[in-house]
Amino acid sequence: MRSSGSNDNRNNRGAGKGQGRGQGQGQGDRRQGAGRPRPEERRHGQGGASGGGRPGSGQGGGGGKGAGKRRPQAPARSREYEALIEDRNRERHAKPAAKLPKTFGDQEGERLQKVLARAGLGSRRACEELIEQRRVEVNGKIVTEQGRRVDVEKDEIKVDGLTVAAQNYLFFALNKPAGVVSSMEDPEGRQCLGDYVQNRETRLFHVGRLDTETEGIILLTNHGELAHRLTHPRYGVTKTYLAAIRGPIPRDLGKQLKEGVQLEDGYARADHFRVIENTGRDYLVEVSLHEGRKHIVRRMLSEAGFPVDRLVRTHFGPIALGDQKSGWLRRMTHTEVGRLMKEVGL
Repeated sequence: MRSSGSNDNRNNRGAGKGQGRGQGQGQGDRRQGAGRPRPEERRHGQGGASGGGRPGSGQGGGGGKGAGKRRPQAPARSREYEALIEDRNRERHAKPAAKLPKTFGDQEGERLQKVLARAGLGSRRACEELIEQRRVEVNGKIVTEQGRRVDVEKDEIKVDGLTVAAQNYLFFALNKPAGVVSSMEDPEGRQCLGDYVQNRETRLFHVGRLDTETEGIILLTNHGELAHRLTHPRYGVTKTYLAAIRGPIPRDLGKQLKEGVQLEDGYARADHFRVIENTGRDYLVEVSLHEGRKHIVRRMLSEAGFPVDRLVRTHFGPIALGDQKSGWLRRMTHTEVGRLMKEVGL
């Protein structure tokens, strides 16, 4: 009995020691955990004020060696500086772009059938048929294969021998009514050519002029070089007019006009003259000339003794007015544009 009692006492004392040791360890761990800095405190350098030093280092809220000494904190960096560092790191680790073979990258130029279709020669399929029929030339050589790429700024493209305006050029023919001023704008507010192309984003300009009371064909384009050559005397583009005059007229009127009529600014000569219609004393005559001086047809006939009642321009070079109604604007065909360019050596 005595031995069992002594054993119970020893067991109770051992359990008490174990409990005390466990409680002491738990309290020590809690104290140690309380001394650890939180992540946000460690990040922003606030450990010293809230007991965030490393255990046993003397830093933080606990006592010990060097409890009063604190490590100097680095100043916080601005967001702009952080962004700059991030950009530099990206540049440092960025890989150079892989050099792909030319077949996988962007090839130079555009496909020929696409350029022809944009120039108004038909659909892409129709333009492919033109290539198959060997009717297309690039820089003087007939194209025999599909998919040929061209540079519209450098290469000369022709279809059936006529140059194709491959760039984004516009060509229009207007039947100008009487009373319309031959300018794109009029400061006096009168009706002008610009009123017929108000909805066009591209700026157009007229090729030559017609008198305000003269009717007929006038060309509008954004092709500066073509417009310049069509109006330059060096290229001598012929213009044809129909004039209504009062007779009777002498048989040699045409001869007089072809030989030349003296005007205040020099001689003016007609290239062609013929009578189209005669009803009583009313005559309708056709006059062709390549000069472009102001009021030249009216002045020539008036100087010959036959003032003009009505004047209509029916042809500008190879472009005919035809049955186009007065005031109507139409887009010129590829064939007409090609003939104009051929006329002036483009």
